[in-house]
This record gives sequence, structure tokens and C-alpha cells, in this order.
Amino acid sequence: MPKQQKTIYECSKCGAQSSKWIGRCLECGSWGTLSEQFVGDGREKQKNMSVSAKIIDLEKIKSQNLTRMTTGIGELDRVVGGGIVPGSLLLLAGEPGIGKSTLLAQMTDAINKKKYGNIIYISGEESPIQVKDRLERLQCDVKGVQFISETDVEKIIPAILGGKPSYAKASEDKPADAKAMAGKPVLVVVDSIQTMYSSEVPSEAGGINQIRACTIKFLELAKENNIAVILTGHITKDGSAAGPKSLEHIVDAVLYLESQTGHDYRMLRASKNRFGSVDELGVFEMTGQGFKEVSNPSAVFLDDKVQSISGSVVGVIMEGTRPFLVEVQALVTKTVFGYPQRKSSGFDLNRLQVLTSVLTKRANINLTNQDVIINIAGGLKVSDPSLDLAVCLAISSSLLNQVVDRKTVVIGEVGLGGEIRKVGKLKERLKEAEKLGFKTAVIPDTVVSYKNLRIVKQGKLEGIVRNFL
Repeated sequence: MPKQQKTIYECSKCGAQSSKWIGRCLECGSWGTLSEQFVGDGREKQKNMSVSAKIIDLEKIKSQNLTRMTTGIGELDRVVGGGIVPGSLLLLAGEPGIGKSTLLAQMTDAINKKKYGNIIYISGEESPIQVKDRLERLQCDVKGVQFISETDVEKIIPAILGGKPSYAKASEDKPADAKAMAGKPVLVVVDSIQTMYSSEVPSEAGGINQIRACTIKFLELAKENNIAVILTGHITKDGSAAGPKSLEHIVDAVLYLESQTGHDYRMLRASKNRFGSVDELGVFEMTGQGFKEVSNPSAVFLDDKVQSISGSVVGVIMEGTRPFLVEVQALVTKTVFGYPQRKSSGFDLNRLQVLTSVLTKRANINLTNQDVIINIAGGLKVSDPSLDLAVCLAISSSLLNQVVDRKTVVIGEVGLGGEIRKVGKLKERLKEAEKLGFKTAVIPDTVVSYKNLRIVKQGKLEGIVRNFL
């Protein structure tokens, strides 16, 4: 007797399954996303056809040095860990129009100029003319860059593997020759993964199952053929990644391109990286000729032309191995409606609530009838606890209408008892402040000294407020 098919209903957004049709998905809460699917019971057949897996002795595997393809774009290489690893699968996500295609075009051109090998650009959204026009507008060399205008992965992968294996490492003084470059590419760019589909999955393109299936096929392509593959994914209006968020466990690295409304700067972060750190931050400036590296981000987030005002304090944060000097702005005004408001831009609101309570309790700064507003100048989002002391001093400065010297940098974490706690990489932070011409540094009570900086050590929050305001 033939096996009977089983009917299930599957959500096209999150992939959740149900035995009966319902109007709203119980997992993600989306309406009208469940569609009928037929599943055959082929477990007996699979059981008979299964073959035991091969066991590999790791001790017998020869260790190899990790060879990276450097792009020459310092901010990008910093975030990915020093360069793109052959055989890796990367996901670049960001909001529509933020500049993902521009960054990919510049990265493709940089790798192409180093003559590592052929590059294939796949787009399901744009025509060859559009892609070539963007590359030429960004002054990129299109020679050596091939293009595939297709969305079916069953057609794309055979086209990529049409040549012979030809990965060749090129050095700065000895690029790979043309014969070595002919064949399989060293880099494949897919723009974007939401437009790809596989005929093996019975659902429309852009669905969660389609995206996962296509990503796994590109993963097999990368690992089996030592080809670096970069996928792009879009961010929805509510701030979540549409589809790519469910791919983070599949890919080797996840890069997010972020921006703030009204600013021309873009931040590139890695939320996952199997070949490097996830703490690094790359800063770019969007111009008419594409992205421009910002080699000194501290100069971007600090404005030397701004005069000293109350409520403005400079702090130092660490993004990976790089210190950033940022300006903390505070505005404290009397509460009008009886309940004090706490607002923040670029700083964690819950942390602000804690710090205002510590100021009231430990430093005798009465904020029970005051609205407190915090802003990190430049649109940077900060999570480093070493900025606590700068925030507390900025709030006190605004409340008392006292100015903190513009050449003073404040570093330290504040505890619930009002104590100033030590922070990591203090010497690197002080070195950056010294390089930018700061004269005084307020730090926790620890053993450290700098000949060109006047070091002020404090152990209690109350003492800093009393001495500087």
C-alpha cells in the first residue's frame, strides 16, 4: 500500500508548523501566513538507504595557516578579522538604502585589484547594466568581475563551478597570473539572499524555508570548493533582520551596517565571527564616490569648535582594540508634570535610571524632581560601562550649571555604592586622550601615570562631584 501524504500548515515567515489552519501564527503572531504543505512519510526508505558517517582522526589532519584575502580597506579588514577567509560564508545585513551594495562594490573592486582570482557578482534585484553603472560610478575596475542575473540556485551553482579549481594566493609583489585565475572564482557575492529560491522547496522566494535552503546550498559551495561567499540581507522597518536573522547559526560571520538618521557616517559591526573578534567597529563616511574610511573616529565624534558648556563631558570607550573619545551631553530641567522623565539617545536607558538613583543616594544630587536627558554626540550607540562616570559628571554639571574643562577626559565605572570601579585597557584610553591634546584625566584610584596628563584619582562619586563642580 502506498504511503499516504500528511497535510500540514506552515508559516511562511517563521517556519512554524500546525496540524490545522489558523488565521494567526502562534509563534510569530503574523496573520494569514500559514499555507498548506504535503509531507510524505519516507522514513523507512531513508532508513534503508542510510550510510554510516566517516570518522576522521583530528590528530592526523595537517594544520594549515589561515590565509586571508585582504581588501586593503582598513576598516573592513579590521571588522572581519584581518581579511576574508577563503571557504567562508559571510552575511552582510542592513536597512534598505544604507549602502550594502556600495560597500560590496568597493570590496569587490579592492579584491579584484589584488589579483586573487575571478569574482562573480550575483544579483536577483538588478540588471547587469545597473550593476556595471554602479561599479563605474564608484570608479571600480569591471575587468575580472563576472555577473550572473539569476535567482534559481540550481542554475547558479553549476554556473559557478563551470571552471577548474584555480585558487591561487597572490602576494603584493607577485600577483596571480592570468592562467591561474581562469576557472573557479575566489569570491562570490549574492545580492540578496531574499531573492534566491530553490526548486526543491515548495514555497515562494523570500520565505524562511527558501532562505534557509538557499543559504545551506551556498554554504556547501563555500566549504567544498574553498570559495568565499558573501550574502546580503535586508532589515525590516521594525529593526529586525528579515530572514537573515535565522541564518546567523549557519554562516561564519554576520556583519551589520548601521547608521543614524541625519548623519553621513556608517558603522560596520560583527555580531558573529568565527575567524576573528566580534568587538571591532569600522567607521565609514558616505560620500558621492562611495564609502570613505574614517581612520580617526575620535575626531569625528568630538567637535573642537564647540565651546565649553554645562552638561558636556568627554569620555573614552573601547570598541574592540580601538579607543574612542565621545562627548556626553546632559540636560537637566525641572519636572513639569510631577513625574520626572528619563530620556537617552545612544546610551542605555536602564543604565541611566541606575546612575540617577546612585547620584541621588550617594552624591547628594537631588534628581527626584528633575527631568534628565542624555545624548551621545555623533549618533554613536554606547554600551561600555566606563562611560558611567562621564554621564554622572555631565548630569551634575547641567544641574548645577557648572562647566567642566573641555580638555578633561573622564573614565570610570560607577557602582551602586557610589564607588568608582576600575576599567579595562586604561593605558590605551589615556594614550588616545593624550594624543588628542587633553590635559587632565579623571580615573579610578589605580596605579597608573602619564607624564603629559594630569591624573586625578578618585574612589568615590561624591568626591569627584565636589572637586570638579
